[in-house]
Amino acid sequence: MMNIYKPDLMVIKEIIPETPDTTTFRLQFKDPATAERFRFRAGQFAEYSVFGEGECTFCIASSPTRMEYIECSFKQYGKVTTSMNKLNVGDIIGLRGPYGNFFPVEEMRGKNVVFIAGGIGLAPVRCVIWNVLDLRDQFKDISIIYGARSVNDLVYKRELEDWKSMSDVRTVVTVDPGGETPDWTGEIGFVPTIVEKVAPSGENTVAIVCGPPIMIKYTLPVLQKLGFTEDAIITTLENRMKCGCGKCGRCNIGSVYVCKDGPVFTYAQLKELPDEF
Repeated sequence: MMNIYKPDLMVIKEIIPETPDTTTFRLQFKDPATAERFRFRAGQFAEYSVFGEGECTFCIASSPTRMEYIECSFKQYGKVTTSMNKLNVGDIIGLRGPYGNFFPVEEMRGKNVVFIAGGIGLAPVRCVIWNVLDLRDQFKDISIIYGARSVNDLVYKRELEDWKSMSDVRTVVTVDPGGETPDWTGEIGFVPTIVEKVAPSGENTVAIVCGPPIMIKYTLPVLQKLGFTEDAIITTLENRMKCGCGKCGRCNIGSVYVCKDGPVFTYAQLKELPDEF
């Protein structure tokens, strides 16, 4: 019988510092046969482990259109992520997954897509951004709206510049008031304010939203004001998950297990969850 808790071995091929407390690992399977079998969909997550220290839950930040590697991005905040930050290129970590549901990329075809992210919330959105961009001819207008507390807190800075340079993608980057530098040329303001300023149309459009809860809370009414339906607003939840397979119950919200029924939910589905959530 297969052990659902047994991780696959991953080799750290590259370590990319994103911000002072956020890092991206580029990983490859140690076993080529496992790499050949592994498949995932944009929005799914995995469990990443440092042997002897424990494991943590992160989205798969790379796109399923680029299967030569797997990427994860994490912010240092606890025992396991602190241990991960001490690792070097060539070291081995564990990976279990993929788990959960995924963004409805197939259903989004032929529509406009607006990606809205804040802080490290760009990681799960980045996965589906590249998925969509790698299939660019299958979608209509694409907009990316991203914000962070300060210029220093912006993740994927190189890719933000890549997206800005694309003539068929509208990319708007903002920092909170006071977070700008003297040479900053982007927007200054909170993400919900910038979304209202940019004013993407809700007609035939899907909005993918991820970021701090306070950002999401104030962005959702803006999107509804712009004409987005509750089924066309999609977000992803991760902060309650632990085991990844519905055994520990930590991510249980009412009748929903985020790790099994999510982590991707429409706004309409979120409204069905208990009020305290």
